[in-house]
Amino acid sequence: MRHNTFMDIMDKLQILADAAKYDVACTSSGNNRAATRGALGNAVSCGICHSFTADGRCISLLKILLTNKCIYDCQYCGNRRSTDIPRAEFTPEEVAELTLRFYQRNYIEGLFLSSAIIRSPDYTMELLINALKIVRETYRFNGYIHVKTIPGADAALIRQAGLLADRVSVNIELPSQASLEKFAPEKTKQNILAPMRTVREGIIQSKNELALYRHARYEPKFAPAGQSTQLIVGASPESDSKIVTLAEGLYDKFKLKRVFYSAYIPVGGGNLPTTEPPLLREHRLYQADWLLRVYGFAASELFSHADENLSLEMDPKCHWAVNNLNLFPVEVNKADFLTLLRVPGIGKLSAEKIVAARRIHKIDFDGLKKMRVVLKRAKYFITCDGRTYEKFPYAPEIIAPRLKDNTLQSGYTQLALPW
Repeated sequence: MRHNTFMDIMDKLQILADAAKYDVACTSSGNNRAATRGALGNAVSCGICHSFTADGRCISLLKILLTNKCIYDCQYCGNRRSTDIPRAEFTPEEVAELTLRFYQRNYIEGLFLSSAIIRSPDYTMELLINALKIVRETYRFNGYIHVKTIPGADAALIRQAGLLADRVSVNIELPSQASLEKFAPEKTKQNILAPMRTVREGIIQSKNELALYRHARYEPKFAPAGQSTQLIVGASPESDSKIVTLAEGLYDKFKLKRVFYSAYIPVGGGNLPTTEPPLLREHRLYQADWLLRVYGFAASELFSHADENLSLEMDPKCHWAVNNLNLFPVEVNKADFLTLLRVPGIGKLSAEKIVAARRIHKIDFDGLKKMRVVLKRAKYFITCDGRTYEKFPYAPEIIAPRLKDNTLQSGYTQLALPW
């Protein structure tokens, strides 16, 4: 009887792990590998994804939906109520049992839990909280947990989730109110932003308590890993400029850890596109997002009035540099740290190495190679002690063709989806 019950759970896992693939707050991957004599560990592909901790460790998470039964009919979603797909629903006890079993077998180190909306946002949120309570309080699981909250759920429920999970997030999905009204009429901008605001306030309060009781044995208890969100790319007509500007506003206002971008997967219905997922466009948005978070760029710097979309032939940093050649070349022995960060081919670690090394001696191009500066890009924009790497005119029509990445574009058009 016990065996049959577990098999029922595994049948649900096949359905609800597959349904969770549309949440991209971690990198989906996995492989089946049985334990063998003399070897350490094993693996299972179903429902396992990877995420990264603040210290750079890659950890495996059990990634599932509580249910894929949904009362909403969002046209971009593969789990919407009008889609003819197998449906399933975990109980909170089953989620907790799966988490414990997978952890005991060393398949996972944490849990990623989301859900479609069943009955109502509050009812669904209560089920998610009950699952987290069993995992945390009954099984005393101390691993990483990421929970996706439900738009429209009561603020008190969001606060309960934040006390149980390491990261709490809510998906914006579409970049504008107009697109929400057209493709997801049951959702509103206010219902999505309200949980974000609640999580932000909870994180701030927790940090204030930590500062107040810094001499006591106290750790932040509310969403210590922060919050994130997801934007779907290509389902609605918004430009890259609109998407990146929105992301910049979310980082500033809600102090998000990450904004994730998901290339729209055609699922049919309505007026949505039916073309291939815009994977290269998604990749460029991640590159632009990195420039916002790490390199100090503003969204307005990455776009011009003539073109509100990112170049598919050139990464955003190179494209910006080509369009601002009046700021180059940069002398690596004199430029400040923020200026060095804006040079294509020079990353944050390389810029730090340059600033540290030039206090002792002058830097030449051989030294830059040892610092892992990507000279095939940087050489067009820098000088070392007044010398250029090559002699050529500083003109967009000369430099731009050398920076185009056509192989990347063709590679992405042929790339198979990770699921």
